[in-house]
Amino acid sequence: MGAVTAAYDEIADWYEHEFLARSTPGDPIGIRRSLTTLLGPGAGRCLEIGCGTGAYAAPIRDLGWTPLGADLSAGMLRHAAGRLPVARADAARLPVRDASVDAAVTVMAHTDMPDYPAVLREAARVLRPGGVFVHIGVHPAFCGGFADRGDPAAVVIRPGYLDGHWTTESWTTEGVRSRVGASHWPLPELLQAFLDAGLTFERFGEGGAPVPTVLAIRARTVRT
Repeated sequence: MGAVTAAYDEIADWYEHEFLARSTPGDPIGIRRSLTTLLGPGAGRCLEIGCGTGAYAAPIRDLGWTPLGADLSAGMLRHAAGRLPVARADAARLPVRDASVDAAVTVMAHTDMPDYPAVLREAARVLRPGGVFVHIGVHPAFCGGFADRGDPAAVVIRPGYLDGHWTTESWTTEGVRSRVGASHWPLPELLQAFLDAGLTFERFGEGGAPVPTVLAIRARTVRT
């Protein structure tokens, strides 16, 4: 990977020690519930694409899978290395053989990836025939630079949802988007990217309140 610097390198310690500690207790937006429901119990290797600090390695392992991780940020991987085997890699060019993993997941990572459709194509490539892919990400209809979630009883949606874009605009300075920016795909574009990658939808889920913060998708590669 040479001397490439990833956006998360500068905030890796903050993410590990402050952001995760503040955002994960009690599973408030249903991330772990989505993993349990959509990934489910299994065996074999599960590749987390964009694994960050490896915060979700334990729940993946608890389901019976053997977690592996890939991320572009060396800073984040410093924290992940003690939690699962990791490789530093561009999510759109994974150093993984074709049809070599049993399952793959992205967890709250797709808005960090400039070309998520390419990541979905890579996920389909590395999965064995019939392998499972689980996407858990911020909800494209209710989270983004256009969505103000400052009032816990309501979400204000402003113009911007229809435009795919990268932005640091956010309703809070305490989150990731205001620090490193995030990409946005309107819901039809996101779902179409799954189909274009050759993935077949199996199940959907949402989490968070008062309107969903998380959209979760279970898809599968074609069986042969």
